[in-house]
Amino acid sequence: MAGPAELSAMRRAVELSTRAALTTPPNPDVGCVVLDAAGDIVGEGWHERPGGPHAEIHALRAAGERARGGTAVVTLEPCAHTGRTGPCTDALIEAGIARVVVAVPEPSSVAAGGIARLRAHGVDVEVGVLQDEAAAANARWLTPFRLGRPFVVWKFAATLDGRSAAADGTSRWITGADARTDVHRLRAAVDTVVVGLGTVLADDPQLTARDVGAQRQPLRVVVDSTGRTPSTARVRDGAADTWIATADDVGSGPEGRVDLTKLLTALHERGRRYVLLEGGPRLAGAFLAAGLVDRVVGYLAPALLGAGPAALGEAGVTTIADALRLDITDVTLIGGDVRITAAPRR
Repeated sequence: MAGPAELSAMRRAVELSTRAALTTPPNPDVGCVVLDAAGDIVGEGWHERPGGPHAEIHALRAAGERARGGTAVVTLEPCAHTGRTGPCTDALIEAGIARVVVAVPEPSSVAAGGIARLRAHGVDVEVGVLQDEAAAANARWLTPFRLGRPFVVWKFAATLDGRSAAADGTSRWITGADARTDVHRLRAAVDTVVVGLGTVLADDPQLTARDVGAQRQPLRVVVDSTGRTPSTARVRDGAADTWIATADDVGSGPEGRVDLTKLLTALHERGRRYVLLEGGPRLAGAFLAAGLVDRVVGYLAPALLGAGPAALGEAGVTTIADALRLDITDVTLIGGDVRITAAPRR
C-alpha cells in the first residue's frame, strides 16, 4: 500500500501533469515524481509536447543516480512501446528503479503493457493510487477511450451579466486582446472546432489558430442540418479542412436537426479526439442538455450590457434543482478578463 510519501508524491505528480495542457495534445497529460530510497523527492517531470521526452524521462534525468533503488510515482502507466520516443519502462528499469506507483492504467492497446513489463523485470508495481484525481486531470486523453467520442470543451465569452452580444447583435469585442490570444492557443491544442450555422451567418468566423505558432490547424465543423452554409463563408477558405455536417450526413435528431451524439461518434471514427465547441447559445445548450460537454472555459469581461442574447440557450433546465452544476478547476486573470475553467458534475 502506498505510504504517506508516495501519496504526497502522487498529488504532486497530478499537479505537474496539468502544466502543459495546451502543448501536450494529442498525447496524454502525465506527471512523474521520483523518490530516492529514503523517500525524498529527487526528480520531477511532466510531458511537455508530442515527440518530446515523457514525464518519466524528465524526472529520471533530474534524479540521476539518486533514482537507483528508489520509487517512480507516475499518473499514467509507463509506456512499453517505441513511438517517437523509446519505452519509459526500459528507462525506469535501466535507472534501477525498484518500485513504481501508478495512478491510472494505460487505456491504449498500443502503449499498454508497461506494468507487466516492469513486474517481469522484478520491479514492484502498485496501481490505482489516487486514480480518480489523476483521471480527472487527464480526462481529455481518457474520455475517448471510455466513451467512444471526443473530449468536448465548450468555450464562450460573455460580460459579467452573461451576455454574449449587445441588444443590436454586436459582439466584437467582448473580451480583450489577451483573452482572444488565449482562445487561439486553445484552438491550437484541439483537433476539431465545432460551430453552428447561426454563428457562421452572424459572425463569419475563420476558426483557425493564428499568431500562436500552431503546428496544425483544427478541423472546422459546421453543424448545418440542411446544408445552408454560404459558399463565400470564411470556413470554406482553404486555410484548414472543413466539414459541413448535415442531418443527411450524420443522422437527424429532434426536429430534423443534426444528432449531436452521432456527430461526435462520426468525429471519433475519423480519428478526432479533442473538440472545441465555439457555437452560439442554441448549439451550446443542445450539447449541454445531451450531456456532451466535458469542460467549460468561460472568458468573462468586466462589462455589463443589461440586454442582448445570453451566452447559453435552452439546456433542458426548468427549475433551480436541475441546474447544471460545475466544479471550478481554475480561475486565471487574462489581461483585463477572467478565465474560468470548470467541469460539469456527473
